[in-house]
Amino acid sequence: MPKKIFVTDTVLRDAHQSLLATRMRTEDMLPICDKLDKVGYWSLEVWGGATFDACVRFLKEDPWERLRQLRAALPNTRLQMLLRGQNLLGYRHYSDDVVQAFVARAASNGIDVFRIFDAMNDIRNLRVAIEAVKSAGKHAQGTLAYTTSPVHTVQAFVEQAKQMEAMGCDSIAIKDMAGLLTPHATGELVRALKAEQSLPVFIHSHDTAGLAAMCQLKAVENGADHIDTAISSLAWGTSHPGTESMVAALKGTEYDTGLDLELLQEIGLYFYAVRKKYHQFESEFTSVDTRVQVNQVPGGMISNLANQLKEQGALNRMNEVLAEIPRVREDLGFPPLVTPTSQIVGTQAFFNVLAGERYKTITNEVKLYLQGGYGKAPGTVSETLRRQAIGSEDVIDVRPADLLKPEMDKLRGDIGEVAQSEEDVLTFAMFPDIGRKFLEERNAGTLKPEALLPVPEAGAVASVQGEGVPTEFVIDVHGETYRVDITGVGVKAEGKRHFYLSIDGMPEEVVFEPLNEFVGSGIGKRKQASAPGDVTTTMPGNIVEVLVKEGDQVKAGQAVMITEAMKMETEIQAPIAGTVKTIHVAKGDRVTPGEVLIEIED
Repeated sequence: MPKKIFVTDTVLRDAHQSLLATRMRTEDMLPICDKLDKVGYWSLEVWGGATFDACVRFLKEDPWERLRQLRAALPNTRLQMLLRGQNLLGYRHYSDDVVQAFVARAASNGIDVFRIFDAMNDIRNLRVAIEAVKSAGKHAQGTLAYTTSPVHTVQAFVEQAKQMEAMGCDSIAIKDMAGLLTPHATGELVRALKAEQSLPVFIHSHDTAGLAAMCQLKAVENGADHIDTAISSLAWGTSHPGTESMVAALKGTEYDTGLDLELLQEIGLYFYAVRKKYHQFESEFTSVDTRVQVNQVPGGMISNLANQLKEQGALNRMNEVLAEIPRVREDLGFPPLVTPTSQIVGTQAFFNVLAGERYKTITNEVKLYLQGGYGKAPGTVSETLRRQAIGSEDVIDVRPADLLKPEMDKLRGDIGEVAQSEEDVLTFAMFPDIGRKFLEERNAGTLKPEALLPVPEAGAVASVQGEGVPTEFVIDVHGETYRVDITGVGVKAEGKRHFYLSIDGMPEEVVFEPLNEFVGSGIGKRKQASAPGDVTTTMPGNIVEVLVKEGDQVKAGQAVMITEAMKMETEIQAPIAGTVKTIHVAKGDRVTPGEVLIEIED
């Protein structure tokens, strides 16, 4: 009996998260929505994952407004999002009332299908989100975060699926975020799921190892009902199998999708042009790489990790980090590498590599993980590492959110009149510092998204003119063309250089200073650490909080500040016991390795 296969396209979320560091802007989505809406997809994945973070942090777009615009532009298609269970779209567990409020607002703003997962596959962390989705009258999709390890067996996944069915889920998704599935393993897992539970089965597999299309075919042949794909111009590699390819492969068979191949090809040509616009965010690590079968780094993480390493000036250490990730993962009891555990493991691996010593610096998130703050680890964690990280502190053995008090009223009070809606409060809840800054700048009309490098055109050059003649550039930004004439360059002083230029005939003066270097007003750069009591950092980042004040007595090893790098927070400790003599930094400052941040006198 023929069985139609349904398709979810990820082009507006996971595809560009995997290939372009989540940087696609709403303005490049809306023009093609009319054609996307006519395809007949079962759903379009448009929200969730890292898109919320990227909108606020980099693009300076309101993620809720993006959702509303997409809802209006796609009236005939289900809209789908990826939700991290009790983590929602942030990197910590939120109280139940925040989860309930977030799901309710996401549903009312346009989400129809919630793909809900937990990074630990701890079923306890899914319950409240599933209940909230069902209360909103929407589709709750329970998700298996697929991974391989000594403790992840087919039967373990089947038992998890049966528990999610009992909790009221409407479907089950196999989320192969790293591309670890092989064709025969896929067939075995899908066959077992179809035999032991009654919900439709979705297959979501990244093509990092070059196997995803074969896995999807095996899934279909063994009873899977839905496949996730990406339009071909944003497919393959760390993304997903191409939509057109899978539609063509199943066409004329008992599994025919019924989708219009010519219409899909038109959409593919549109995104072929869009992809060029974001060329600066592509990396060499998003193509097929079978090493994923060992390091297990997911597609959405690899492009963002490469971009973050580039920002830190450490892209040349990528292979060392990829080799260290499996070792950290084993120490932590084999968590699946999916947000936030992928960031937790990946950042700790980077710290281990950069420091030249494993766990010399342990991030706060790793400490919380080892304490049970994210849920129960799938396997056995290293007790040596746990003792090093949390000492004799108690380990949490209940659902972590059971220990959290309701937060929504406090959040509303903390953000105050800066929030103009309940959605604004939830933006602040997800990312307190950058969320507040985003809302303040939005309200003041001063939002400045990160710049996109213009796409070079064939034969386009900028030539330096003779003395007294301006150097002319023609720059295209978001479809608008600007003529920039550099008319003079000042002498470099105190790390700064003044450029005198005109933009479309209007004179401007711009001051450039080196990236990641601090330049004090009138005092020059911070000095380099040399004394035993000089507190410094091993990694570029931002100051989240200074925990001491001048005159305080501190012990060796005491935390004196918290820094943030690669979205993870780390405590910086006093190297000696003594008195805090001078503090050179404040919250929000950018710091680089080797600088004296605090001076402690013995």
